[in-house]
Amino acid sequence: MHPRLTFALAIIEGLAILAYAFSGFIEARKRRLDAVGTFLVALATAFGGGTVRDVLLERRPFYWVEHQSYVILIFVLSLFAPIVLRMASRLFNERALLIADAIGLGLFSISGTSIALDASMPPFIAVMMGVVTGVFGGIIRDVVCNEVPLLLRDSRPYATCAFAGCWVYLLLDHLQVDSVYSVIAATGFILIARLVTFKLDVRLPH
Repeated sequence: MHPRLTFALAIIEGLAILAYAFSGFIEARKRRLDAVGTFLVALATAFGGGTVRDVLLERRPFYWVEHQSYVILIFVLSLFAPIVLRMASRLFNERALLIADAIGLGLFSISGTSIALDASMPPFIAVMMGVVTGVFGGIIRDVVCNEVPLLLRDSRPYATCAFAGCWVYLLLDHLQVDSVYSVIAATGFILIARLVTFKLDVRLPH
């Protein structure tokens, strides 16, 4: 694994976690939650999918336990969430947040699939674990905030993009493409699929 690629993936991973955490901050602000509530919602959004995956795979320790620096960062940001959100709204427009969310969906889904494969799960189950990793944080966020999950209300492809991208990753893995390039390619596929379907307002049939 090339050191620069490893470093790049670590940066993208951090940005993806922050993107998910920010969606938790936004939802907590809508609900007028205090700092404790904001922290819990942001934490659930950022790590909920990975935690559900780890529970199903009986994998320990949990990802957020191994990487407590992310938890501490989200905790600190939660204390100043209103200020952080105001700054973010000035620095990033809606398109930037959409891109960050799509990167998070791609990277988390592919990492979940990879972890499931390492646990000797069959291909379809590995893909489903990837989708769980990518989307369950948002589902938990909405349930905690007493909302019908957006995934169930919005017919635009989201989990579908993750599902397709995870199969792309499996194909590249089967072809024995280097793991780093496979992650980048499959994540890029999910990113592009999400942005294109959003731009074209593609809807799944009811």
